[in-house]
Amino acid sequence: MAGRYCYENGLPFSAMVTAECTNVGLNILFKASSLKGLSYYVFVLYMYAFSTLVLFPLAFVFRGFSGQLCNYKGIEFSSATLASAISNLTPAFTFILAVIFRMENLALRCSITQAKIMGTIVSISGALVVVFYKGPTIISSSQSTSLSLHSPQGTSETPWVIGGLLLAASNLLFSGWYIVQTQVMKIYPAEIVVVFLYLLCATIISAPVCLIVEGNLSSWILRPDITLVAVIYSGFFGSSFSSVIHTWCLHLKGPVYVSIFKPLSIVIAAAMGVIFLGDALYLGSVIGAIILSIGFYGVIWAKAKEELRQDYCSASLGSSSDDKTPLLDSYKSEDIE
Repeated sequence: MAGRYCYENGLPFSAMVTAECTNVGLNILFKASSLKGLSYYVFVLYMYAFSTLVLFPLAFVFRGFSGQLCNYKGIEFSSATLASAISNLTPAFTFILAVIFRMENLALRCSITQAKIMGTIVSISGALVVVFYKGPTIISSSQSTSLSLHSPQGTSETPWVIGGLLLAASNLLFSGWYIVQTQVMKIYPAEIVVVFLYLLCATIISAPVCLIVEGNLSSWILRPDITLVAVIYSGFFGSSFSSVIHTWCLHLKGPVYVSIFKPLSIVIAAAMGVIFLGDALYLGSVIGAIILSIGFYGVIWAKAKEELRQDYCSASLGSSSDDKTPLLDSYKSEDIE
């Protein structure tokens, strides 16, 4: 019983937190690489190709191209921090799509539904507090100059707005992809094979598009610096590892459970900025993290209660059918006599 609980609850939770950490790290690496001149077309194609190579042997051992383009072009126009902030729209998009496709029950008078809605709103609000409210400094910057993850000073606000719109479109596409993946896993529950085929198709589709758009051949030469690190990291963790984790959790827990971890990325981004980039820690980040945690716990609690109710109903139906069997047998025996 304890092992089943750990597999169905503890393991998906730990896996999703780890996946969000790797995704935030990927956003930071890509932003640093783009400042070094790495084209996002080059990055997307290399990422899919390398991820396909990583999963190729695993697909035989075990079992959103457009969204990624919008995502990394949006980061190039804006910042990794804004990408983490905009990703907070994913739970709302996913919940709406899940309701439309009848993958989530929407009973407004039910406490479980109310907890899901309120938890999602609170977690998004907490993440927005982290982004838009700084407050006094709790931990000052440990470096005089650190890698800038925000838009360069003196630049126009237009690219920043375009970047935000592209990131919003990216998260809408990702929400739709979560819905599709969940349905695919019901038909063919083999996570690694599904992700491998997805990455292979994405590589085939992205290759001609990126090669045509990015015609400068020198851009495709990776230098042994942060750009090469970003591509290798994206291949191992950004697409292959995170996609497998997301697909597995979609199969086990559903799209809403996976999407609710997105607001957690802004807190992870703030923590990584303090630890690895020497950024300052502000009071707003702490307050926002607390608010986000409350909303996050609310959704997780609602999902747990929903699963318990479903298990109880299944057990009740099973026991009632077992109770009916002896009666049927007795009626048959009386008819024979």
